[in-house]
Amino acid sequence: MAVYTHLGAEEMAALIARFDVGTLVSAKGIAEGVSNSNWLLETTGGNGSGARFILTMYEFRIELEDLPYFLSLLDHLAARGCPVPRTIHDREGNLYVTRPGPTGEDKALALIEYLPGVSVSTPTAGQARAVGGELARLHLAAADFPGSRANGMGVAEWQRLAEACGAEGLARINPELAQIVANELPRLAQSWPTGLPSGVIHADLFPDNVLMLGDKVTGLIDFYFACNDIIAYDLAVTHVAWCFDKDDTFRPDVSSALIEGYESVRPLSAGERAALPLLAEGAAMRFAMSRAWDWLNTPADALVTPKDPMGPARRLGFYTANPGIFA
Repeated sequence: MAVYTHLGAEEMAALIARFDVGTLVSAKGIAEGVSNSNWLLETTGGNGSGARFILTMYEFRIELEDLPYFLSLLDHLAARGCPVPRTIHDREGNLYVTRPGPTGEDKALALIEYLPGVSVSTPTAGQARAVGGELARLHLAAADFPGSRANGMGVAEWQRLAEACGAEGLARINPELAQIVANELPRLAQSWPTGLPSGVIHADLFPDNVLMLGDKVTGLIDFYFACNDIIAYDLAVTHVAWCFDKDDTFRPDVSSALIEGYESVRPLSAGERAALPLLAEGAAMRFAMSRAWDWLNTPADALVTPKDPMGPARRLGFYTANPGIFA
């Protein structure tokens, strides 16, 4: 989440009037994240008692034609009891609305339900176990979702981003990053697994995309990288995101708890478990590449701080050196 486009009070109020949620009371930009503009809104609510929502404007990495997949998935999962925010449809039943962008293109905006809870910065083993369980429940609940979307941040995109950044750009961020990409990306692309169970995955379940109250998960949010891909890859992404401290030191207790929580709901097959080290390396490479591109290309006036690509790059090195952690 972030704010790239600034909306005036009058335009914001007019946009909210297209939904049956009452009149706008306040709007506050949300600075976290990197791909969209987001605001926390308060309205008078449909019955006048007040309500909160999240308004998202889709800026980049998200194609307009993908929005029905993302937003319908939220409704599908919410209907099956998963802790995800419902999409608020407009007065005509549409999943999202549009406004003209600065160069004439339409920008889409969606209003979603606000969920209580906070994102933890240093997860405990108990919190990781709860997240593992909810991730597995998400995978099971999405099994009959009729939509399908290819992973736009798969191996081919890592390669494209590496080329777009260039060896010089990567070295400008950190010479070590350029060397890691040169050494590891070709190997990962050549050995990426096939034939594993696939389905709908979140693909970006970092702690800031999970809302918690204590050890209870109250919200899984930001589904805008969701797609159909290897299910175990989603667990690997979550492992990369949750199982290291801020200094990129591995936390074995959190790792064990995350996987135990997942398998308490959806046990991994032997093939999935054997592939986890490689899947985790790939997940780390994915975030190293997208963060490197953001580091080099985020506008200077955007209300967002680009994330350091060296964190996932160092985690990739850990997985390469310690494949036995998933045994």
